[in-house]
Amino acid sequence: ATGRVPGWAMEEVAPRGRRIFLNHLDSYCGRSIGKCLSTSVVGATLESAEEEEEREENESPDDPTSTGETYEIVGTLSKPESDDLQFAKETYAVSSREELLSHLLECDIVLYNITEDASQIEEATWAASALHTEIETFAKQKLFILISTIMTWANTKPFDPENPESPFIEEDFRKRRSHPGFVDHLNAEKHIAKLGKTNKKKFSTYVVASGHQYGAEEGLFHYFFKMCWLGETPAIPVFGDGKNIIPTIHVRDLAIVLQNVAEHKPAFQYVLGVDASMHTLRELIKCISKNIGPGKIEKVPKENAFLSKELTQMQLDMLFVNLRMESLYLKENFNINWFAETGLIDNIAQVVMEYKQARGLLPLKVYIHGPPGSGKSTIAKELCKHYKLHYVSTNDAISEKIAELEQIVTKEPVRVESEVEVEGEGEREGEGEGEKLVEEEEEEEGENVEEAKEFLDAIKESMQQNKGKLGDEYILKIMKDKLMSMPCRNQGYVLDGFPEIYEEAMELF
Repeated sequence: ATGRVPGWAMEEVAPRGRRIFLNHLDSYCGRSIGKCLSTSVVGATLESAEEEEEREENESPDDPTSTGETYEIVGTLSKPESDDLQFAKETYAVSSREELLSHLLECDIVLYNITEDASQIEEATWAASALHTEIETFAKQKLFILISTIMTWANTKPFDPENPESPFIEEDFRKRRSHPGFVDHLNAEKHIAKLGKTNKKKFSTYVVASGHQYGAEEGLFHYFFKMCWLGETPAIPVFGDGKNIIPTIHVRDLAIVLQNVAEHKPAFQYVLGVDASMHTLRELIKCISKNIGPGKIEKVPKENAFLSKELTQMQLDMLFVNLRMESLYLKENFNINWFAETGLIDNIAQVVMEYKQARGLLPLKVYIHGPPGSGKSTIAKELCKHYKLHYVSTNDAISEKIAELEQIVTKEPVRVESEVEVEGEGEREGEGEGEKLVEEEEEEEGENVEEAKEFLDAIKESMQQNKGKLGDEYILKIMKDKLMSMPCRNQGYVLDGFPEIYEEAMELF
């Protein structure tokens, strides 16, 4: 991929296959796909590594694939006031269907995303039908790719009773059964696929059934990322038993899949856009909690999810889906240079960084130093209050650490019992798994108890030897731990009066 070609360097009409229409460019999925495709080299997925090297050696200015030219993105907006869409060549506030059709006819590739806004289903169906009626006027082939959802498979039962864990693949698409709330999505898939069979040389249609998208500023999983980042709850909720398997795909990988479909123009019309992971809801939320939140999860009744004002019915249905899927067609026929093939959990560090950057959640870190009585502590606390940061001083950090260590050492049996109770709820059918889960927690906590006891004893001994004052090496460790705590890493902090000397600063930072 290369950087975007500046507007002044582009022709008035984009070269063959370069101009892409995408609806709702300002939505989560639209923005992410548009950004990715706007920097993708035309024809790049058709090359092998050897061919790519050869192309770079023998570049031809007449061939857009040889000069590294990128796709030109145009499309509609969900909100007319949306801005910061620098990746888009043109955006449209469409007032009539005739105007929309004129924009569609200017493009060689039309992508319609119906995974986020159900109101786009009717428009996508109309757009494909309208283009189909103009088929005889096409000077060259046009492609229509519907970005649908795996929810059109949600009620599909395993085909092999003896092997219920066998994943669904693309070839099973004729047997798919939709979730009741996604019947319109299924009908759109069928209608648009049918339109592409009339005259494939003029008008080809495809359906990409996308797994639940993650990455960038997050869409479906934003609810959990936000809750974790805010740090206002001690444990992140898992609705129900959390054992349901959720097919996923990074939005960047979804864009790569779409580019492959557009460039390879496969004979098979139906493609599953899912990564290789088969993680459960519980595994996903636990991972998010551990890497950006409190590190704990709590099972709550599924009914509680419906009380949340931040989750729509559509999102709840998506969270409760339970499907094993494998994108076999992608692996065997496309040149996919995966960004996160193994899924969210294996790529969580990158995903968390993307989330913070996309939403402007980078921490603010402040250090205040001054002599006693100068008012630095008052200023530090006011700054924390104004910017919603965490106040950090040596005395508070030491007191917190001692209290935390004492709780781990003395309260451990009680805490494990409460974990058994929480994890054991609703495990009647799978008690064995529930017990194993608790054993893993106990083993991990057992190691923590031993470490906590050693550190607590060392702190007390140091304070006894130094007339109530803690040794510098222990203060440094405690302060490092405090600054590396999730709240300080997420929102930031105001450091009051420590470090006092250059050597301490070098050790601390």
